[in-house]
Amino acid sequence: MAMISCILLSAGLSSRFGSPKALAKFTDSIIIEHEQKILINSRVDKIIVVLGARAEEIKPYLLKHKKINVVYNKDYKLGQTSSFKTGLKAASGSAGIMLLPVDYPFVKTDTINQLIEYFLKNNPPILIPTYQARRGHPPVFSSSLSKDFISLDNKMGINEVLHRYDREAVYLAVDDKGIVATFNTPEELAEIKSQFISA
Repeated sequence: MAMISCILLSAGLSSRFGSPKALAKFTDSIIIEHEQKILINSRVDKIIVVLGARAEEIKPYLLKHKKINVVYNKDYKLGQTSSFKTGLKAASGSAGIMLLPVDYPFVKTDTINQLIEYFLKNNPPILIPTYQARRGHPPVFSSSLSKDFISLDNKMGINEVLHRYDREAVYLAVDDKGIVATFNTPEELAEIKSQFISA
């Protein structure tokens, strides 16, 4: 069976948030714990957590599970592209690589499974979920694009590769508002929590 890895990006500076987004309070846990559970319960074979800024503070909240692998991006100050490349190097042998930034805490396990199922059946170079015609996370990339990502300049966004293969990318509509629910500030997190969590 083809292997699917998910790169969970948790290396950023979270400068606008003021403290690590990964450690923000969720409902009954903190965000990075919640996301690991979502992924562990999904059809993802390997979860690659990329740490960088404030790694020592985040490490205690990483779950001990056979699916979870932790890598450290020493160049985390160079941005998301460098962290994704660090994760990619740990994803060798995967047919597909999913990308989930830590600030998308409301993505459902069912959605992740739906994306994996579609990817394994159809093998598109890029699979992007959409909600009400808005693109969201996590996208899934074919391992055939790994060289494109690895050769990217760190100053360039991951979207650079998406633009290259835009005509071949597949957009999959999902019934999950969580794929577009992200945050940069405590106020934005409070706002999305109010939408998803009933009082």
